[in-house]
Amino acid sequence: MPKSFSARAIVPVALAITGFVVVCCLLLYSVMKRDMTRDAVQHATNLADTIVKSTRYAMLKSDRETVGNIIRNIGDQQGVEHVRIFNKKGLVMFSAASDELNHFVDKKAEGCIGCHSGPEPITTLGKMDQARQFKNEKGRKVLAITAPVYNEPACYTAPCHIHNASQKVLGTLDIGLSQEPLQKTLITMGERMTVFTLMILALTIGGVAALLRRSVFVPLALLKSYAAELRHGNLETPPPPCEGELKEVAGTLQHMSKELRESRSRRE
Repeated sequence: MPKSFSARAIVPVALAITGFVVVCCLLLYSVMKRDMTRDAVQHATNLADTIVKSTRYAMLKSDRETVGNIIRNIGDQQGVEHVRIFNKKGLVMFSAASDELNHFVDKKAEGCIGCHSGPEPITTLGKMDQARQFKNEKGRKVLAITAPVYNEPACYTAPCHIHNASQKVLGTLDIGLSQEPLQKTLITMGERMTVFTLMILALTIGGVAALLRRSVFVPLALLKSYAAELRHGNLETPPPPCEGELKEVAGTLQHMSKELRESRSRRE
């Protein structure tokens, strides 16, 4: 524990301000990170819905070549790690990666177990439940969206399809987007918030220290010097200019010095 009064006054205030600012900045960063992640999920979900709607007409016409071209073109876009469509049995029917075609997906894999954990697969998912985050085989962080392709009246009434009306889900679109842009944004935001936090701490603690020095420490130092002068017998020393409680203390010391002077005068 510091011995000087100045240090004992400033250190607790500095620690309290530091703790408060750091906690507030961490909470703010957490909220902003959650909001940005939610926006990224919303963007990916909208993209998945757009792909499903874009391939709908070709699927109704059973135009596999057009659907395959759409999937491959989307897979060639920057930031798209994978995109594929598999049927109800889990067989990959269309994919941007040719080596995935006609292979079954693992229903126990990440992103599949959420719907296939029970005896019957879940056919309806919320926006956030469609998203999953993981590292792919290349070590890249991926935000993937699983969007069911629902069986609509136009599907089971089309002459080229064999789906019946009781089948709710025809297949699933799975698209994965790179999280590298999001991670870079979060890192940049964290660095800027760190600098901002340090600036707030420096300005706040410096301002508090300056105010304490002007209003408390300097008057206390003058009052201490005045008391020392009285202790050494310099009773004619004028009291220091103080305000508030310190002025009352200075007045008390001045009154005591007058009484002490009068007491010495009576003895003489």
